[in-house]
Amino acid sequence: MASQPSSAARLVPGTRPRCFVFDTGAPLARHVAQIMAGVIRERNALGQKAVLGLATGSTPVGVYRELIRMHREEQLDLSNVVAFCLDEYYGLAPDQLQSHHRWMREQLFDHVNIPEQQIHIPDGSVPPDQVDAYCRDFERRIEQSGRIDILLLGIGRNGHIGFNEPFTIRNSRTRLCTLDPVTRRGMASDFFGEENVPTQAITMGLGTLLEARKVLLLALGEHKSSIIRETAEGPLTDRVPASLLQDHNDATIIVDAAAAKDLTGCATPWLLGNVDWTDSLIKRAVLWLCQQTGKALLKLDDDDFRQHNLHQLLRHHGPAQTIAHRVFRWMMNTIEYHPAGRERQTVLCFSPHPDDDVISMGGTLIRLVEDGHETHIAYMTSGNIAVFDHDAQRVADLVTEYNRLFGIDQERSQAVEKEVPDSFVTKKSGQPDTDAVLKIKALIRWSEAKAGAIEVGCREEHLHFLDLPFYRTGTIAKRPIGDEDVAIIRELVERVRPAQVYVAGDL
Repeated sequence: MASQPSSAARLVPGTRPRCFVFDTGAPLARHVAQIMAGVIRERNALGQKAVLGLATGSTPVGVYRELIRMHREEQLDLSNVVAFCLDEYYGLAPDQLQSHHRWMREQLFDHVNIPEQQIHIPDGSVPPDQVDAYCRDFERRIEQSGRIDILLLGIGRNGHIGFNEPFTIRNSRTRLCTLDPVTRRGMASDFFGEENVPTQAITMGLGTLLEARKVLLLALGEHKSSIIRETAEGPLTDRVPASLLQDHNDATIIVDAAAAKDLTGCATPWLLGNVDWTDSLIKRAVLWLCQQTGKALLKLDDDDFRQHNLHQLLRHHGPAQTIAHRVFRWMMNTIEYHPAGRERQTVLCFSPHPDDDVISMGGTLIRLVEDGHETHIAYMTSGNIAVFDHDAQRVADLVTEYNRLFGIDQERSQAVEKEVPDSFVTKKSGQPDTDAVLKIKALIRWSEAKAGAIEVGCREEHLHFLDLPFYRTGTIAKRPIGDEDVAIIRELVERVRPAQVYVAGDL
């Protein structure tokens, strides 16, 4: 069951458990899926069950998609898999939008051939007086299946694994637990408000998780970087439940570059020993030194380098003044006064949501327009789920009054005005808005985006509202990007024919 890391992965020195970094999430997902498929095929060849522990959340989605692809295209047989999901919100019915039952079926189980009787997901609808007995039975099911062969974990911002929050007892078992406020705040968007997030969940315990033969902890994104550093480089402590994996004999942390950025081996590798001083590393080290000393770049001296473990850099590229001036010139060269050049050309900016354009590159857009370039902005999604209910109500009232003043179809506008508050009253906790409300909220984002773009000088006819299909779920969770989304983007690019394209760095 040993697995070799992909050649695309880099081992980060000084981490425990060992931590491998991939540049992006896609190769990471393929690598993890291959490890899991290897275990499944090994068990199939022996005529045995492969027992998997599976996490929910955005992090493992790519892994599950790759397993589905392998099942469809490479005939990966999952009929001998026994699957145990880590946790479930307490008080949610299995078919509720945020239920882990529903999520796991939509993301994996409905698309592969794991027999229904071999799928085990904690039941959040168990009556309170039966919870303890139910949790003991869940533990028995794991025990009867044998140890979990491979456990897939995510990690919360407070270090929780499963729903084992900080200060959970190390030998804890499957149980009803109380969710930490940090966890509930993190889930607020999924439930349309923190007040709608359940306060409890049923989760496998730390003792249960740590008995798995092999553990893979995954993390994606910059927002996980600080807790990954605490987990892999900090002390073993119940304050960070994931740090208990330091004592596991076959645990591995697998992250993308963004989640690894705070690890010493990635952020400041010169603190761990000799390094190859590339131009990029020199710049990082010198800018880090400015932060450590509180000095301006051109004020650094030799003692600053010596006192911060940069002797090697000083010896090979010094003195300090030479290094500082070199980095200063590099930094100055990153400033581009005419980002698309001086000759007029067509430019296209892709804005993931309305307002990302002016927030992220408003100054650049102004300069592009000032330089005479034909500047287009493509708003990829409606962004409607970010609009508050009271704003939708206000706009519905405004339109009704507008229509009354000008004698425009008052009957229909009054019907919509009534429908909006009625939908808010009947909407259950965590449910998406009605179609009418989503349209009004999209209209609000449309008007805001248009106003912002015109403010920076773009022409209205150069604004493109794409409303990509993958986004149209009415919830935080989105569909996978599909052929229809790609076709819309392609058609726009071929029609506009830009000489320069701007995209968000996290696309």
